[in-house]
Amino acid sequence: MARRLEHDPDFRVLRRLVPLMDFGPPPLAAQVRRVLVLDTETTGLSHQADKIIELAMLLVDVDLASGLPFGPVTLFEGFEDPGMPIPAVAQQVTGISDDMVAGHRLDDAQVEALVARADLIVAHNAGFDRPFVEARFPGFAAKAWACSFADIDWKAAGAESAKLSALAQNHGWFYDAHRAQVDCHALLQVLSRPVGPQGPATGLNRLISVAAQASFKLRATGSPFESKDLLKARGYRWDGDAKVWYCTLADQERLDAELEWLKAEVYGRRQARVEIEALDGLVRYSARPGVVSQRGL
Repeated sequence: MARRLEHDPDFRVLRRLVPLMDFGPPPLAAQVRRVLVLDTETTGLSHQADKIIELAMLLVDVDLASGLPFGPVTLFEGFEDPGMPIPAVAQQVTGISDDMVAGHRLDDAQVEALVARADLIVAHNAGFDRPFVEARFPGFAAKAWACSFADIDWKAAGAESAKLSALAQNHGWFYDAHRAQVDCHALLQVLSRPVGPQGPATGLNRLISVAAQASFKLRATGSPFESKDLLKARGYRWDGDAKVWYCTLADQERLDAELEWLKAEVYGRRQARVEIEALDGLVRYSARPGVVSQRGL
């Protein structure tokens, strides 16, 4: 019946996502990057006050030429007792109760050994996951990271939403979200497919490439008050602590273009100095700062 419905333009068929633990034999003369796909479940949103309650990781080899994973997948999954009652909202979202985590602790040696084997760490919300796992396991700080939510332009690729469940549905899959292991399986399979109609590059291709490049956080220090609406419309965000408008730019070319725009449209061709923070894969999405410099306009 499902096969018949697939050929009817009035219906769309979704199948339950089946985890893949082996992506088949390696291609000839493969150039390999080892990617660790990660997801956490936590007691809340603050990496300073909240704790990890579940961690899942999938380690897989990726062929650089095709962007496709191959060979067996190494899995880690475990619970950790946070030493506090899990808030009701976290239990509702994750389905993880106090009884499930009671007395459990993530195996430090297993986690660190798996992280040590990886060339790149990928999470679908790396800005959330990275500070949590770095605070718990020091080895994560020494690895390059990429974010499959922020580092791929899903809208340009034709996706209506960058939510992982929506991306999976675009490929005809559904799954029970908000548990760490199944989220990892869903993400790995989504990233193993071409991104958009522009070519054969997979999501893994895109993230490996992005992780090798520097991005930049540009702070429009001393910008005139009357330019706030212009900056906001341009996509700048307000940092209330530093009291400055800032944006993030994916590469040097975009940074140079943005500096020219600021000079012409915001600072009125008068002299100004802005702050640039260079972010490579080793610090991007972490709580640690990048290399900060000043640039005159």
